[in-house]
Amino acid sequence: MADYETLILDIEDGLAIIRLNRPERLNALSNALKAELLQAIRQIAKPDSGVRALLITGEGRAFCSGADLAEGGMSTDRDMGANLIATYHPILLELAALDMPVISAVNGVAAGAGMSIAISADIVLAARSAYFLQAFVNIGLVPDAGSTFILPRLVGTARARAMMMLGERLPAEKALEWGLVYDVVDDDKLAGTAKALAQKLAKGPTVALSSIRKLMVASHDNSYSEQLTMEAMEQRKTGRTSDCVEGVMAFIQKREANFTGR
Repeated sequence: MADYETLILDIEDGLAIIRLNRPERLNALSNALKAELLQAIRQIAKPDSGVRALLITGEGRAFCSGADLAEGGMSTDRDMGANLIATYHPILLELAALDMPVISAVNGVAAGAGMSIAISADIVLAARSAYFLQAFVNIGLVPDAGSTFILPRLVGTARARAMMMLGERLPAEKALEWGLVYDVVDDDKLAGTAKALAQKLAKGPTVALSSIRKLMVASHDNSYSEQLTMEAMEQRKTGRTSDCVEGVMAFIQKREANFTGR
């Protein structure tokens, strides 16, 4: 397993846990952290990794405070768009392309691109003290790292626009009310709750879970007819898996299914 300096990667029993590990900087996304995060995602994505679910969280009192603004200096002629394309987009696109469920456990602030990473997960859990922040406008920038795509689809256009234009904190409880997160738990229970949920998914029918990811993404743009067709194609694939056979037999025999991810 590769050694990392800005994150911690643990893989056990089909579950990969990535902990962003720059607590002194609230896990701000430095160039080193971005490079290592992409490397870790690629390691997890390898067919021989044995990973069937991914959990992302942060060390210390933050999930991720966004870009490390202290890195790189300030100049009006710098190309921040090029930086996004070169360093952020590969992370987000390869995270979205993983053939496994992704869970995020937001243990503190999730701001800017850090919020984008958090809400890119299939299931988002938040500590009661956590909050989300579209911080870009506060420093004269536009939302990026997929925020303008993902956020309106989760909370609606009006709320997303207000978050982006006002640049105000969204507390975890309100994020739950708005449908941004799956659940909010007490701070001291977040790690255990998130890991138990991730372990459940890691032991699930991996091909079916991956297909659910694809279907949910496609449903935003497909017509009803196109989505019905895609459902049929994904069902054709999952229906031929060993896990489907096991799941049906377990149901008939009234026992717990033992899914292998194949």
